[in-house]
Amino acid sequence: MEQGSVLIVMVAALVIPIAMARMKVSSIPTAVAEIITGIILGKSVFNIVHTNGMLTLMSTLGVIMLMFLSGMEIDFDLFKRGPEKKQDGPNPVQLAGQAFGLVIITAAVLGLVLRSLGLFSDFFLATILFSTVALGVVIATLKEKEILGRPAGQTILLTAVLGEVVPMLSLTFYASLNGGDAKRLWLIILLFLAAIILLRRFKQPYIWFSRISKATTQLDIRLAFCLIFVLVTIAETVGAENILGAFLAGMVMKLLEPTEATKDKLTSIGYGFLIPFFFIMTGVKLNLRALLVHPQALALIPILVACFILVKLPAMLVYRRRFSNRNSFAGSFLVVTTITLVLPSLTVARNLHAITANQSDAFILAAVIVCLIAPMVFNSVYKLEKADLIKQRVVFVGTNTFTVPVAQQLSKNWYSVRMLTDNRDNYKTFNSEVAELAYLPTIDEESLQAGNYFDTDIMVICFPTDSKNARLAKIAKRAGVGRVIAGQNDPGRGESRVRGLKELGIEIYNRFNVHISVLRSLIETPSILEMLRDTEAGLFEAVVRNPNIIGQELHTLSFIDQITVSRIYRNHRPISPHGDTVLEAGDHLIFTGERSAAEEARRQLRRRG
Repeated sequence: MEQGSVLIVMVAALVIPIAMARMKVSSIPTAVAEIITGIILGKSVFNIVHTNGMLTLMSTLGVIMLMFLSGMEIDFDLFKRGPEKKQDGPNPVQLAGQAFGLVIITAAVLGLVLRSLGLFSDFFLATILFSTVALGVVIATLKEKEILGRPAGQTILLTAVLGEVVPMLSLTFYASLNGGDAKRLWLIILLFLAAIILLRRFKQPYIWFSRISKATTQLDIRLAFCLIFVLVTIAETVGAENILGAFLAGMVMKLLEPTEATKDKLTSIGYGFLIPFFFIMTGVKLNLRALLVHPQALALIPILVACFILVKLPAMLVYRRRFSNRNSFAGSFLVVTTITLVLPSLTVARNLHAITANQSDAFILAAVIVCLIAPMVFNSVYKLEKADLIKQRVVFVGTNTFTVPVAQQLSKNWYSVRMLTDNRDNYKTFNSEVAELAYLPTIDEESLQAGNYFDTDIMVICFPTDSKNARLAKIAKRAGVGRVIAGQNDPGRGESRVRGLKELGIEIYNRFNVHISVLRSLIETPSILEMLRDTEAGLFEAVVRNPNIIGQELHTLSFIDQITVSRIYRNHRPISPHGDTVLEAGDHLIFTGERSAAEEARRQLRRRG
């Protein structure tokens, strides 16, 4: 019977996403569908799945993996960026902090109201539950809306992060105080110290791991699970919750800067295997029949749904400082979503006998209901604003007859270009031809920092002097610029310098080699010059980032009939594309097509929020 229950849960985990895809159900989070399926399979309806040791173990591993992956979703770069320009308003970190502060205050007020009405006596637990946000659901929704990396998406994301981290820490204190371990609270510091030590210990070796790892060792995945179990064990030893240890492990793994391939493998293990057990078993454990015979617990459900919604709506008052009323409302409604931390919190409360089984089930059902409502409201209300349509930012350091034509030909739909020069004559010559051109008497780290030029996606450094280009490229890379392209027009004399730049991840170009390559291509392929000069149709490149496309065969792409893929670069090695070529994260697709079709293809391939 035990194996039968495990088999049914495994089959359900497979069938749920297939059924949702066939019925085109996209507004309901998969986690909610899994809980509903668990309710149907469990004691509430058919009672064909029963809790046993194996399912309990898999469910525990599932919630640990869920918290680990949630920790990996935090974008620490948001905390490194300086204040945004004044006209852009407060930055996402400020807005999220203020919004969540209002959420905490409102949660405490509603907790007091429920206690005064005699509906729920544990004020502290109610405050924790009402302030939680389902980070995984929020991330998935923002990704589907393609605004995860935009100002509004960042603000909502950071609010959700606070809605997971702060309640998680509060839950640890709650469990210690109510479990009689208050004197051991200071030991939690040891958990954070262990996380810091592990980060420092593996920061450099992790780079080496990636070089020696192979299919039969998978060192990156072994390290991830080592981090999980070390910090989970320490957390339980010092009296903290295992989910806090798992979350810290995810943060450590994120700071180790894993590759996209590593993230995909961990996500596959989590969402493809372990996490469905947790959500399905949550539904299995619910007892709706018991709720139906307890009117007071049943009446609590609509009250809790209203509380979950009312707690988060004050965030709209903060979001309005930067975003439209419509989108502020939509954003505040999305953070109403709460399920992931509510479930382990209720488990802790039940173990401490701080909540009845009926009250726990009422909270879970209320959380499921808001998880159904919130993403649908957000998707129907939110409209892209001008701030959401951010283009890729490019800074040209060095303005001359080589860089100006390149800047002028970059698509205005895809790129936002700024240029600067330290040559006054060049400034006078090109000022009328370039929209954003600045003159700096001296271009160095201080002047670039003062002008906010490091706040860019791509920096192209093009001066006649190779040593100057190399020096500024290193400075830009240290400042955190994602892509740095530097000219080295005489690499023969500076071979070691070029090698050093490449090791730092700096891209090198050589005008002479470029000219040779184009001339060779013109001889071998006469139409190449027309293709390169064509402003409507041309040669394009896009990196595969869309999780919905990763793992698909090339011929299944909805836009494949509008473009022609000529080459795929995978791990810097070219492969010839075929219809059955399976796309992987980080693949560079080289393709041709009309510009409008190319824009749609790039948008679909690269979108990840």
